[in-house]
Amino acid sequence: MKWIATTGYALEGVTARELENLGLKSVRALPTRVEFEGGFEEAARANLCLRSAGRVRLVVGEYDAKTFDELFEGCRALPWEDYITQEMAFPITARAVSSELMSLSDIQKIVKKAVVERLKARYQLSWLLETGTPAAIEAHIHKDHVTLSIDVSGPGLHQRGYRKLNGPAALRETLAASLVLLTKYQGDRPLADPFCGTGTIVIEAAMYARNIAPGIRRKFAADHLPFFPDEAMKLERERARAAQVEKIAPIFGGDLDEEALSMAGYHAKMAGVAGDIHFDRKDALKFSPQEPQGNIICNPPYGQRMGEERDAEELYRGMGKTFRPFTGWAVHVITSCQRFESLYGARADKKRPVKNGNIPCQYYEYFSRKK
Repeated sequence: MKWIATTGYALEGVTARELENLGLKSVRALPTRVEFEGGFEEAARANLCLRSAGRVRLVVGEYDAKTFDELFEGCRALPWEDYITQEMAFPITARAVSSELMSLSDIQKIVKKAVVERLKARYQLSWLLETGTPAAIEAHIHKDHVTLSIDVSGPGLHQRGYRKLNGPAALRETLAASLVLLTKYQGDRPLADPFCGTGTIVIEAAMYARNIAPGIRRKFAADHLPFFPDEAMKLERERARAAQVEKIAPIFGGDLDEEALSMAGYHAKMAGVAGDIHFDRKDALKFSPQEPQGNIICNPPYGQRMGEERDAEELYRGMGKTFRPFTGWAVHVITSCQRFESLYGARADKKRPVKNGNIPCQYYEYFSRKK
């Protein structure tokens, strides 16, 4: 079977590497999604273990369509009865990029009608109640190529289950994990976030270092879909729990906001990594590492609101004065500020475009230096 892991802007390579490291086959990165092949156990593993992906979907069929008639006939020809019982609901979402068919509402209506006609004929019914378990269908059209898939994740994979409290400007868990994965961090060196807020970056780092599957504490749509065998998810949960490790290098989270730090401590406890992270109320510009080498990963204030830009620029200057002298420490910063390098006082060794929600950002990486 073919599956799709959806991913954030410019993070397809991160998700592709994750899938390959999980032992999955025929991995192929496409814009905002990564294809892979496997059975139900592999899909369960992706749901449980992917840190950077948004959702996992089962591909029901693919074909080309430039007209609504072609869209309808191609959809009706697919074996929807293999996945949807006569009681189940099947809401439709649509996406279209660079195609002849661009009206999302019309695409949804046509796909809905085609699935209904197929199921009515197969079940010999004149009406479908759609009162049972939902199987969410997505119609994705890119350059006139239609991919129809069923969501086996349910709520987005960023919903790990540990972040019950939300502070201002909190990173989505999948983005925080992606920032960690981009640094090649393995848990064998200290890691610090001097702007930790409610703790997302350091918690994701600790979970990764300890090999705690991010989905181990939650349920998925696959748990309720009749075509997805319970045994596959059960087996992968057992494997994930057995693969966890205990000892990792120190992780530090600092912030001046006491309320945010309190939330961070609670989230770390919920994630099962409270003993791996030291939280401290501390000014980021007074951060001084005790270890000779490590990683700083941070999401400082962007200063996007009126009157805050000057404060943010002063902060970035202070970060440069504080962090640049740290030989042996790599520094990784996500921000929307286009002048960050000049304010920080050094050109990044590497930078890449990312999005924090709808905010275009850059991820600046300064590699560690020897004395």
